[in-house]
Amino acid sequence: MKRFSRMQIFAWILAVIPLVMIAAVYGRLPAEIPTNWGFNGVVLYGSKSTLWMMGGLSVLFAVLFPLIPYIDPRRKNYDKFMPSYDLFQVIMMLFMIAMCGIIIVESFWPGTVSVGTAVTAICSVLFIILGNMLPKFRQNYFGGLRNPWTLDSETVWIRTHRLAGRMLFGAGILGFLSCLMPEKPRMIFFFTVLMVALLIPNVMSYIWYREEQKNKP
Repeated sequence: MKRFSRMQIFAWILAVIPLVMIAAVYGRLPAEIPTNWGFNGVVLYGSKSTLWMMGGLSVLFAVLFPLIPYIDPRRKNYDKFMPSYDLFQVIMMLFMIAMCGIIIVESFWPGTVSVGTAVTAICSVLFIILGNMLPKFRQNYFGGLRNPWTLDSETVWIRTHRLAGRMLFGAGILGFLSCLMPEKPRMIFFFTVLMVALLIPNVMSYIWYREEQKNKP
C-alpha cells in the first residue's frame, strides 16, 4: 500500500476547510449571495445553497487528484514529479479556500472586497507558482500541455514545458501588475496575456516535433 506524503495529507485537510467555513456561517447568510461579477461591475446573485457546490467541488478534487496517477497510462512518470504534483493539489485547495472566503465576505459586507482585483491577483500568483512547477512535470495525460506532439515525444514535452513555465511565470507577473489598471481593460489584458502564454508553447511544440522528425535517420 502506498504511503501518502505529508503534502498529500495536508491537501486533504485543506479540502474540507471550505465546507467548514460554509457550515459555520450558512444559517446567517442572506437567502441570495453574489455568485458572479461581470466586467461591467454588475453583480449577479443566486441562492446561497450554491456555496455547498463550491465546498463539494473542493472535496471532489481532493478525491480525484490522488486517483489520477493510477488511471493514467503513463502512471510511472508520476514518480518523477510527485512532489510537484502534491504541491499542485495544495495550491488548488488554497485557491478554493480563497474563492469561498471572498464570496462569504461579499455576502455579509458587499463592496468590502474589490473582487476583480482580488481574483486577478490570486490567479496571477497561481500562474507564477505553476510557471515554476510546469518544467518539473513529465509526460502524462492529465496535467500540463498535452497535445499530439508533446505526448509523442518526451524531448518535445520537456522543451515545451520549460518554455511554458517561463511564459506562465511572466504572465503571472504581468497579471499581478495589471491590478493597477481599471477593471475592463485589465481583464482584457489579463486574458490576452494568458492566451499568448499558452498559445506560443503549443505552436513551438509542433515546430520542435517537425524538426525532430526531420532529423531522425
